[in-house]
Amino acid sequence: MIVRPHQHWFLRLFDWHGSVLVSIVFRLSLNLLMSVIAVIGYPWYSTFGIHLTTAPFSLIGVSIAIFLGFRNNASYARFIEARTLWGNMHITQRSLLRQIKGIRGIRAEQVQEFIGLQLAFSWALKHRLRQTDAQADLRRLLPEKWQRAVVDNPMPTSQTLLCMGEWLAQRRDEGVVSDIVWQSIDENLNHLSAYLGGCDRLAGTPIPFAYSLILHRTVYLFCTLLPFALVADLHLMTPLVSVFISYTFLSLESLAEELEDPFGTAPNHLPLDALCVNIERNLKAMNDEFPLPEPRQPDKYFNLT
Repeated sequence: MIVRPHQHWFLRLFDWHGSVLVSIVFRLSLNLLMSVIAVIGYPWYSTFGIHLTTAPFSLIGVSIAIFLGFRNNASYARFIEARTLWGNMHITQRSLLRQIKGIRGIRAEQVQEFIGLQLAFSWALKHRLRQTDAQADLRRLLPEKWQRAVVDNPMPTSQTLLCMGEWLAQRRDEGVVSDIVWQSIDENLNHLSAYLGGCDRLAGTPIPFAYSLILHRTVYLFCTLLPFALVADLHLMTPLVSVFISYTFLSLESLAEELEDPFGTAPNHLPLDALCVNIERNLKAMNDEFPLPEPRQPDKYFNLT
């Protein structure tokens, strides 16, 4: 996620890091090349009576803009839902710890054990969504008695959730947790399971490929032929106007592709590492475990991962 300090409107015009321009600059250069070809070749191919007008491009451009709007709304809705899931997971984690610490008879080492399971769940989910190796974080966070059950399991996130349920069952068997309190805490564990399922749904169900493909092809065909429609009226100004129009369409299409999977590491994806560290800081502060881990900061390119 790009996290920038407030800027003057004029300076923001020249921002590079975090802009989708980084990913489309080559595609814009191809449009510029087509514009130069259109300008140079116009005197030759116009003698054959070949003449494109801007009328059909105006109609197509409006249609593309509408569909790009729908495409971006769909992708942004996925981004917002992903952030909501992680925000709710943070709330539930704090509620769980508050409930655990409020139980009379719970020992400090048992609370710390449960916190380790909670943090392992968050970090394991992060690694699951980004398809990275979770073992280092799991060994760092998990209590030793739970490591064998979780670290070598192919589904460590689900297994960690099972371990939290087992931890709660043990306290119930000890008579520390009453049936009513057990039911209340178990409901929050069900919420964590729902957030896991929601994240899996977003990560495993992309926007239908055929829908994205037809829009992708239409945008590129439009941008390729556009210079040949503009050259009759704009002449040497064709490259400037064509690249500017193409920048608008290609940027929206590229941004929609980036936001479709909100859990990656691109500049406009969710900062899952920072979210996990924030959860870790909150839970450890609630248990008076100091010093706290340092919060994640944006890098020199203003990217918070």
